[in-house]
Amino acid sequence: MENENFFNQVYEAVKLIPKGKVSTYGEIARFLGKPYYARQVGWALHKNPYPIKVPCHRVVFSDGSLSSAFAFGGANEQYRLLADEGVTFIANKVDLKRCLYKLI
Repeated sequence: MENENFFNQVYEAVKLIPKGKVSTYGEIARFLGKPYYARQVGWALHKNPYPIKVPCHRVVFSDGSLSSAFAFGGANEQYRLLADEGVTFIANKVDLKRCLYKLI
C-alpha cells in the first residue's frame, strides 16, 4: 500500500511538468521528500497505468539523457515526444539549462 501511495504521488508530480520542459528522477524524488528514491521514481513511471494523463516522457536522467527503457516506445520515442513539445537537445541529451523544470 505504501508503494502504491508513493507511485500515485509520483504521477501527480509528473503532471506538474509543463509541455516543453522536463524534470529528473532525482528532482521528483526530492520534491516528494524522498531524496534517495530516484530509482523508485523510475520504477513508478515504468509501471505508469495512465500514459496519456501522466507525461512520463518528460522525466530524464540528471545529465539530460533519455531512458533506454522508456516504457512507451524506447528512447527514440521519448526523444520524438520531447522534440515535438519543443524540448531542445545537445548531443542527444536534453538541454537542461533551457528545459529543466524545477518542482517546488
